[in-house]
Amino acid sequence: MLRFVVRHSLPFMVSFAVLGFLLPSVSTAIFPFLPAVLFTLMTLTLLGMKQNALIKRLGSVGVWLYSLLHSVVLMVIVGSVGWWLSFDADLLLAVVAVAATGSLFATPAIVRALGFDSLHAMAMTIATTLVLPVSIFVTLMVCQTEKVELDWASYFTRLMVFIFGPMLFSFMVHRLLPEEVLGRFLLKISPYTILLVFAFPFGLVGSFRLLFDQDPMMALDYFIIATSLCGLFFILAYVCYRKQGKEIALTAAITSGNRNVLLTYSIAGVLLGPAFLPLAGAMQIPTSMLPVLTRWLNKILP
Repeated sequence: MLRFVVRHSLPFMVSFAVLGFLLPSVSTAIFPFLPAVLFTLMTLTLLGMKQNALIKRLGSVGVWLYSLLHSVVLMVIVGSVGWWLSFDADLLLAVVAVAATGSLFATPAIVRALGFDSLHAMAMTIATTLVLPVSIFVTLMVCQTEKVELDWASYFTRLMVFIFGPMLFSFMVHRLLPEEVLGRFLLKISPYTILLVFAFPFGLVGSFRLLFDQDPMMALDYFIIATSLCGLFFILAYVCYRKQGKEIALTAAITSGNRNVLLTYSIAGVLLGPAFLPLAGAMQIPTSMLPVLTRWLNKILP
């Protein structure tokens, strides 16, 4: 059964997003456990990477240029469009915060399932995650209508736990354990990591369902905005990297389209305003469809 799930992991992501929408009480019950799932997935993903090769990729100028496109460029574009469309302050803050968000740590696993270079995707994911603290703080300073009162102790604690914690733990394990022992352990547990990925669309979409129950038309607006954001992130990255080849362009596109909104919320919390979680929930269905779309594009594009 597990092999079947792993083989068809991409459509299963869509199914879990839809299932979370249909079972909002279960989805909202799962939500408080998602930070622990996020930490575990980030740690296991980093453990599965060759540290020296990953550090070498992180030293590439191209990876950091991508992180600027992923956050700064898209923050400016999304913020400008939101201002032009007269979004209210809470929604404008939410869309810019989504643009500031780093890539989902499940992205390398998705890229691997597509047959692309997962190490490069991991380097881009880490780079965008490291840029996130600065990007989200700038977002709060520029877009919040009220004075930002950031609890610095809590902020840096969350950064240490959710970003630097998994990186440091992975580095120490690679230093202390023989690669052969670590490799056998990862080989045994790697099929189960995909089950962790399914928890995110399932647990996050519940907040969108709550909005749908309260105001269906507003929920439809949020869904359209969320789908537009995913499309913009995906298409812009693909266009910018198309000259470097189809594989690199599609890797950049799926990395840009996948947004680790839970990590952003775990770090900034209620400072992101009331519109962020419903928008993040609305993004789960179009986001979960991006890997399926990418696999199809890989087959038809020259």
